[in-house]
Amino acid sequence: MSNPTEIVTRFAPSPTGFLHIGGARTALFNWLYARGRGGRMLLRIEDTDRARSTEEAIAAILDGLAWLGLDWDGDPVSQHARAERHREAVEQLLAAGKAYRCYASPEELAEMRETARKEGRPPRYDGRWRDRDPSEAPQGVNPAIRLKAPQEGETVIEDHVQGRVTWQNADLDDLILLRSDGNPTYMLAVVVDDHDMGVTHVVRGDDHLTNAARQTHIYQALGWNVPEWAHIPLIHGPDGAKLSKRHGALGVEAYRAMGYLPAAMRNYLVRLGWSHGDHEVMSTEQMLEWFDLDAIGRSAARFDFAKLENLNGIYMRQMPDDDLLVEFRRSLPYLEGGPAFEEKLDATNSARLAGAIPGLKERAKNLTELLANSQFLVDERPLSLDDKAARILDDAGRVTLAGLLPLLTGAAAWDAETLEGIVREFAEETGRKLGQVAQPLRAALTGRGTSPGIFDVLVVLGRDESLGRIGDQTGVPTD
Repeated sequence: MSNPTEIVTRFAPSPTGFLHIGGARTALFNWLYARGRGGRMLLRIEDTDRARSTEEAIAAILDGLAWLGLDWDGDPVSQHARAERHREAVEQLLAAGKAYRCYASPEELAEMRETARKEGRPPRYDGRWRDRDPSEAPQGVNPAIRLKAPQEGETVIEDHVQGRVTWQNADLDDLILLRSDGNPTYMLAVVVDDHDMGVTHVVRGDDHLTNAARQTHIYQALGWNVPEWAHIPLIHGPDGAKLSKRHGALGVEAYRAMGYLPAAMRNYLVRLGWSHGDHEVMSTEQMLEWFDLDAIGRSAARFDFAKLENLNGIYMRQMPDDDLLVEFRRSLPYLEGGPAFEEKLDATNSARLAGAIPGLKERAKNLTELLANSQFLVDERPLSLDDKAARILDDAGRVTLAGLLPLLTGAAAWDAETLEGIVREFAEETGRKLGQVAQPLRAALTGRGTSPGIFDVLVVLGRDESLGRIGDQTGVPTD
């Protein structure tokens, strides 16, 4: 293993879809390990599958990483654009006798697979062109180029997560480096790219574990240092099954649209498979200080929406009001109903929103709920009532408000303490419980049966708007 002075990791997604949640966690682990040690994280787009790679997917991946706050060093590298360099490495292997041209036909390869199946063993290339004289090559056939992999002994890797992993070389065949059409394979391209980019630590899913053995052979054949490995378990659903869309295997952009905070997502993702004592809630600075590859567990992590929701709620309540307001407004274009809400944020409504945030954030677990709970701030008079508010504002409720309205109109000051005193005194003098006054008041002011503290609502809406909304429901003009 190399003993570098600088840690260099890389995140290398395939742009055949959006940045899914498992990829986001892999990116986070790479980012934390490098950044926490003063190193660099690089970004490589593995776009060799030209039929399935799209510019839209690349843009979505970059956008998802940016939203999560995971920056990278330098420009993203396109694997496809480096195909000539990959072919150059193969020429080096051919010249050194570490690779050979294979002319096996598709029919021969199919026959090998069928024979292996009948004999109950994994399909392997039988090496029939490994040591044949080039003069035996058939005319007019473009060969594939295969690596001369070691046939005896064993290949061992020391993995930061999996520990020591051993393969018998007799079980690993001569893998293809260049296809017969001259295109490099994924196995070759990854090794050449990681070497040229100076990657010291490869942190990726454990579905690539066997690839580490094969890629080690390529590194050794080229005379290059093998990077350190860390193969992290995949994420499963709460039921222990492989993570699927029904569990939450969505693109990162879906979590933004559901109103989760980037900081909460980072905190949740880092705890999927890694822990630091009993710490559940941790700042990014603490993650950078504490995160280590050797502390990643070998068992599959389980995705749990309820835990994510709870953690996001904690982050919202702990976030400074001004910061949450900035994050909320930044998220509006991505939330359902957000653009329409944003259009109504003139100076008056913006000020109301800023004043309401302290009360609103106590009742929301995500920005989607915060948006729903903020709607009353921008609603135009007369308000539409939801079902609960309509039931509360029955005849008795309207009579209550009609009696309260003159007292509020004559309030000496429009602050929470003064208004609470007026409402409580009115309730006592009329023999009502506080809730019998507060509930109709809430329904009239917000059009809903639930809201932040009713006295805070009165202050946030202001004197004129509050009296106007109450007047609309009682039929008593106040304008």
